[in-house]
Amino acid sequence: MFILPLDISWTVYRTHQCLNTSTPLDSTSLSNSTTAAPAPQCPISWPDKVFPNLWRVVYWTSQCLTWLIMPMMQSYSKAGDFTVKGKLKSALVDNAIYYGSYLFICGILLIYLAFTSGVTLDGSKIKAIASSASNTWGLFLLILLLGYALVEVPRNLWNNSKKNYTLTYCYFKIAKLSTDKFEAEETIDDILESLNCVTAAVGSGHPLYRHVETIVQKLPVQLRDKLGSRAPPERTPPPSLKSLINLHKKTIKALHVLQRTETQYSLMLERTYHLEDVAANCRSPDHHFQHTFQMSRPKVQRILYPPLVEWYWECFLKQYFLKTMAVVTGILSIMVVWSEVTFFNKEPVLSIFANIVSAAGKNFNYIAIVTISTLIICYIFYCAYSTVLKIRVLNLYYLAPHHQTNEYSLIFSGMMVCRLTPAMCLNFLGLIHLDSHIITQRIMETYYTQIMGHMDVLRIIAEGFNIYFPMLVILLCLATYFSLGSRLLSLCGFQQFVGDDDLTTDLVDEGRELVKREKRRRQRVEESMSRRRDYSERLSAYRPRDTDGARTGLLHDIGTDHYASPERTDIHSYQRAELPYNRQDDIDRRFGESTLPTVRTEERRRDKLTIPPKGLFDDV
Repeated sequence: MFILPLDISWTVYRTHQCLNTSTPLDSTSLSNSTTAAPAPQCPISWPDKVFPNLWRVVYWTSQCLTWLIMPMMQSYSKAGDFTVKGKLKSALVDNAIYYGSYLFICGILLIYLAFTSGVTLDGSKIKAIASSASNTWGLFLLILLLGYALVEVPRNLWNNSKKNYTLTYCYFKIAKLSTDKFEAEETIDDILESLNCVTAAVGSGHPLYRHVETIVQKLPVQLRDKLGSRAPPERTPPPSLKSLINLHKKTIKALHVLQRTETQYSLMLERTYHLEDVAANCRSPDHHFQHTFQMSRPKVQRILYPPLVEWYWECFLKQYFLKTMAVVTGILSIMVVWSEVTFFNKEPVLSIFANIVSAAGKNFNYIAIVTISTLIICYIFYCAYSTVLKIRVLNLYYLAPHHQTNEYSLIFSGMMVCRLTPAMCLNFLGLIHLDSHIITQRIMETYYTQIMGHMDVLRIIAEGFNIYFPMLVILLCLATYFSLGSRLLSLCGFQQFVGDDDLTTDLVDEGRELVKREKRRRQRVEESMSRRRDYSERLSAYRPRDTDGARTGLLHDIGTDHYASPERTDIHSYQRAELPYNRQDDIDRRFGESTLPTVRTEERRRDKLTIPPKGLFDDV
């Protein structure tokens, strides 16, 4: 995202210094080549040495990660075996099936390419074919992701500026998370039932006992106590090692899903409380933000973000900021869609980004080229990656915030990023007309395309897929704008937030009731804790200070010397511990001066009753 604009700027500089772009390039020689035609020699400087080596390292390490290392790590993380050797074996078996299908398809394509084009397949050609195939797959995925995100990013910003919409969506999410949490708890109950049968069948002397203990030790203390409180079932046959491995795998997944749903449920409740506070403070004449549930904040945050500033940001400025960002991202989305549809047209140049880069290059404004290219690439990357982070396939690939994502989903997202990045860079170079295999014109290409290659190994890919498939982004954007995918999923039984749907309305009402119930429960807990804290503070104010820290007797740690004589001053301390409201200032404040004689007489009478006799506990 930051290095490619530098490569683009350096290429534009070399173009104006070393190449006459008016000389056309023979289309026949261009179609038979895999890289740009050799340009006149330029004085070699340090970027000419740095960029090729840098792109080789970046590209091939990412390719090794996404096609070799990460799939092994992914299979290893989800394996339920109890040893490292067993997990490696399971990972190899999974990847053998995965790579076998890929090799079969690649073999058919190589045979087709060898017989149709007559190209000799040596090592360099096979490497170029593999690179182009990977980039073509990345372009296919990129267009699908952009067709969704180019509409959703501006729309989400605009919808988040509307407080009622955001609060309604939170109610909907609360209802869905409540259902997910209930299902996760049911899954845990089923696993506990299976573990109960396994622990009853496998005794301490059984060979599989240590594996059963490994599964049990992964349970939290609360679930472990729940498992121990279950009645043992009737005699069951001992399980096999394979069944224990499957049970271990299910336990790991179920525990993570339960922890994730509970965390997300609590976080969504906090967000809903905050949005309800925002709605209440907007109607308040006092311009100081008031929270329903007070939370401790750091001192720096209290100084820099006081209630007055918080009120103006949450109730006034935030909505306009989000609307402004929605308009800016909407304009960028329109520019990206237009450039994707028209980037292949070289005369006249219709791509907006190509015109911007060309105008900056003619004015020798290389800083503008770097800045504009960085902003555009950053937005495209954000659209693609934000969609990757939202992918949720049957709770298997699911990124959750606050460290609630498992290893399997993290590695899957890393693989998607590694596969998308080269395709996004090549796509952007096509948008600004720096890919000679798209515009068929003599240009000095970037070092990126010289190292990465192009996406035109097969004729159908070079002349059809790479040109016309990006044009489908406009159809995908229209489908996303009218929420066709969400409506289709809602009809299939997957609850989606569709405003005019009856099921959505029911889930919103259910979520609102859940929030009210959780808020009442939390208020009762906080009131109870507040009463206990006040009582403890009040009691500690009247409790005598013990001069001997090692004394641990009865009656508030009062030693036998406190009972030695009624005339000792320590007896008065003991009386104050028993009578919390008999201090002079409390009596004056609570009862007034007219009642002092009566109260003092009552104190003297209680002194005789509450002072224990000497030596009462000597025989204890």
